[in-house]
Amino acid sequence: MRARDGDRLVVEGTKVGEPRREGEVLETHGPDGTPPFVVRWSDGSEGLVYPGPDARIEPAGTTSAG
Repeated sequence: MRARDGDRLVVEGTKVGEPRREGEVLETHGPDGTPPFVVRWSDGSEGLVYPGPDARIEPAGTTSAG
């Protein structure tokens, strides 16, 4: 998984009824845009994230489908 600053990280809920989380990638700390990422979530919180298999990157300027 690779990202650039400004891309969106989308994490699908892993349990029934758990909502999707979306956030903006503020920084990439791995080589060539790989994790970990610093993400600002839609609720305003920020954190260092190592995305799992339930996550995907959407390039900046696109919107989530689904």
